Amino acid sequence: MRLHPLTSLAAAGSTAVITTAAASWPLSLAVIAAAVGLSAWCGTLRRLLPAAAAVLVPLCLSLLALHGLFFPEGLTVLASWGPARVTTEGLSFALQRAAQLSAAVLALLVFSVSVSVPDLVAALSAKGIQGRIAFVLASTLTLLPAAASRLERIRQAQEARGLVIRHGLLHRITAFRLQAVPLVSALVEEAGTRGAALEARGFGSTGPRTSYREVPDRSLERLLRILLLLAAVAAVAARLWQAGG
Repeated sequence: MRLHPLTSLAAAGSTAVITTAAASWPLSLAVIAAAVGLSAWCGTLRRLLPAAAAVLVPLCLSLLALHGLFFPEGLTVLASWGPARVTTEGLSFALQRAAQLSAAVLALLVFSVSVSVPDLVAALSAKGIQGRIAFVLASTLTLLPAAASRLERIRQAQEARGLVIRHGLLHRITAFRLQAVPLVSALVEEAGTRGAALEARGFGSTGPRTSYREVPDRSLERLLRILLLLAAVAAVAARLWQAGG
């Protein structure tokens, strides 16, 4: 049985909020394991891992560099280079925050790589959200794969015309600079084409709308979405109460 897109979104969002508010090592690791396992079970692991690596690797490295080297509350010094000090407390804090961030990002990415975008647009429109806004919200899920596919085609076309990408970071940066301009131009042109297509299909009209695509929304799932929202609000309230206390 396939879940309603808004139920999947509520589950992913509440999981990210609760994990962040709880700030618990076991919960963060459990969410990470559950996200990877669920993605493998759904057959989307090959799409999840590259996207997660692109987002999490630079963020986690920055957390380790910032808190691992410049943590003011650190007492147990493992190594020091001038003002930079590697402390046990700093590394522990950085790893804990990295686990929280990874859990939240993976929960949201599992939703983004598994949801049906047409069903999401239909579900948002059925809830009264304007068609154009629903399309913009849903199209963000396909922006990264579309840009990656377009960049690959640009690279193949440039290599066919004689571009040679040598090994080394400097050469790759230079090659990316040559590919970035046609990529941005193509995305802007595609945005204009999509805008014209949306206008032709009446996305800008204000009258009553009908949709050929119906997404069933069971009463049990509507109740589940309310419970998930309440759980996220309760987690944030408990965190704020704990911080205030």
